[in-house]
Amino acid sequence: MIQQRNKINVAIDGPAGAGKSTIARLVSNELGYVYIDTGAMYRAVTLTAMNNGILPDQENDIVELTRGLDIELIPEENGQKVIVNGKDVTQSIRSNEINQQVSKFAGVSKLRKLLVMKQQQLASSKGVVMDGRDIATHVIPNAEVKIFLTASVEERASRRYKEMLEKSPSIAISLEQLQKDISLRDQMDLERKASPLKMAEDAIKVDSTNMTILEVVQTIKELCIKKMGGDNHVIQND
Repeated sequence: MIQQRNKINVAIDGPAGAGKSTIARLVSNELGYVYIDTGAMYRAVTLTAMNNGILPDQENDIVELTRGLDIELIPEENGQKVIVNGKDVTQSIRSNEINQQVSKFAGVSKLRKLLVMKQQQLASSKGVVMDGRDIATHVIPNAEVKIFLTASVEERASRRYKEMLEKSPSIAISLEQLQKDISLRDQMDLERKASPLKMAEDAIKVDSTNMTILEVVQTIKELCIKKMGGDNHVIQND
């Protein structure tokens, strides 16, 4: 158990495939904080909407559907379990089909407003590590540590391809197509009207292209230690 004298909030933004979820989860473990995967929340809505035949342009239907959803983010040793209305959708929300559609749903302004309110409530008591596309700029702009985590398109596609192969050796998508999909996702995230992806002015950019996961986690952890007091006495293991 990690004890701290004063808690902060940590916001991690960045493009698709940058490793935000993995890094945020590991940083939260290091700090003893709560990890909030906002992307999983949008993916859960996207999956449920698609299963109900609701399209991205049916804004009111999406909002009504979302209000009836009970989305649980349950931390586990090797990740996070996502439960929607009692059903485990952890694997389903990471399918390539959802990857291609989630930006369309995430661009729905009324949906973003609804989920942002929930995310802000979760962060109000501090001690949260939250990742997404607009966390530092819109969701928790007062976060004490703001990180913009990125990597080259080629590296992000390679990482995601390896991850997909591990889960399903017979995946029906090529690395080249995945690179195109990620580039398109970047463009959609940058150009959307509702809270587009951009780096906060006071955020610290971390390019993980040539970094290991542990190096990225250590870099962010050291920034948090400095913000909380500047020495290792702020964070200590029992």
